Amino acid sequence: MSESVQNFFFNWYPVFGVLFMSMLLFVFLRLMRATMGSTKPETVKASRTKPVLWEEVQGVDAAKDELMDVAEWLHDPGRFAKLGARPPGGVLLYGPPGTGKTMLARAVAAQANCDFYAASGSSFVEMFVGRGAARIRRLFKEARKSGRAVVFIDELDAIGGARSGGGGDGGTSEREQALNQLLVELDGFEKADATVIVIAASNHVDKLDKALLRPGRFDRRVLVSPPDRDGREAILRAHAEGKPLAAGLELADVARKTTGMTGAQLANALNEAAIIAGRAGRGAIERDDLDEALLRQSVGSQQTRRLTEKERRLVAYHEAGHALCFRLVSNGAPEIMSIVPRGSALGFVAPAVEEDRYLKSRGELLDDVVTALGGRAAEEEVFGEGYSGVSSDLSHVYAICAQMVTEFGMGVALDHDGPPPIAMPVGQWQISDQTRRDVDQASMTLARDAYRRARALLAANRECLDDLAEEALERETLSREELEEVFARHRLRGLAEARTSGAAMVAMSRDHRRE
Repeated sequence: MSESVQNFFFNWYPVFGVLFMSMLLFVFLRLMRATMGSTKPETVKASRTKPVLWEEVQGVDAAKDELMDVAEWLHDPGRFAKLGARPPGGVLLYGPPGTGKTMLARAVAAQANCDFYAASGSSFVEMFVGRGAARIRRLFKEARKSGRAVVFIDELDAIGGARSGGGGDGGTSEREQALNQLLVELDGFEKADATVIVIAASNHVDKLDKALLRPGRFDRRVLVSPPDRDGREAILRAHAEGKPLAAGLELADVARKTTGMTGAQLANALNEAAIIAGRAGRGAIERDDLDEALLRQSVGSQQTRRLTEKERRLVAYHEAGHALCFRLVSNGAPEIMSIVPRGSALGFVAPAVEEDRYLKSRGELLDDVVTALGGRAAEEEVFGEGYSGVSSDLSHVYAICAQMVTEFGMGVALDHDGPPPIAMPVGQWQISDQTRRDVDQASMTLARDAYRRARALLAANRECLDDLAEEALERETLSREELEEVFARHRLRGLAEARTSGAAMVAMSRDHRRE
């Protein structure tokens, strides 16, 4: 290297070093900014989406009545102030997903003709401590500036969960700081000149921090439950507007058969039915389109699985066992029985639903267990052993039996020894090991007795079981009317006759095998 080149590097080396370090610092700062985001909380703006009219909210009449006075307060606060009333600190909407909590909050803002600020609880939980609390301050500051507003916080349990009291770092401290800031903002409403109502939604109200639920904060709790029969019909009619319906499609009949479905599920079913009708080239939605949409939602879409002849026969007897047990314990036919694979199921039986039910007796719950075990009982009765396609049935049986023992006090009949008729919180440390064993034993006793009952019923009505399976193999899907025709061809024997039947006693033997 020449002397001139050496002198050049020697003279300019400090400059190159400064430039290199500056470039590293620039890259580092850009990476930090990309990771942390802006240090200044983003500007919060009122939602400008299409408002939800009060009349558009259907199927939640009780919740609407609870929220009507909130909307009236926002619209005319002076009428209540003359009587010395103060606005509710906050309204908590709780219930299953899809029941319309967000729609109700938007309807309150539209009814009161005020601004609507919406945020999710998870948006206040950041990696870096303090940013969530800053977002909450900015949200309420902007809401107070607007004069009259509804602040809606969805999924409140994301930041409002019960605090452990142990501190911590990272997400835990950030969540607790955000929760503390929310509590401060709720307490500051009485000092504010603006009229602001906070409405929050949660699917897990039992997990919320107690400080949120005390009077003065979220002091009004409104249950938004799935709609009843009339509510479902109103929801179906509201979402059917603009959709051509065939003459044979009665929405009242659909509402009767969709017990337990939420408004979101009903809206999705109608939309799926429209897609199915459009794909088939029809000009209107027919009953079969809606039935298919409901089956896709509850069971799954139809699958093209190639089953062997033995597997098809096994599935046919399995589903026939469910259907026959349902008929014998409820004195009614299922809505549909099919051996066409859907979703993860190789076949299914949809029970008939005539009316909404909110309470069930111990006997009715045991009937449900018998029906759920009818598939496995049919396998044992016909093929001499059980097969692996019953996992969902057994999970359902476990859930019912565990609830009967731990929640409903129905572990055993009242004239027998066993767990007392009290609720047992088995997930808590106060329960002794002996009590846990008693709970397990009582649950297994319920399931074992129900299985014996299912075996006895199927053994006593073996001819009807065979007939059902053969019809299923031939037609693949049987409607309620077709099932009734099969049942009418046989003299069905109830449990009393089954217990005295010699065939039933033989069927209960472990050594009994049939091909």
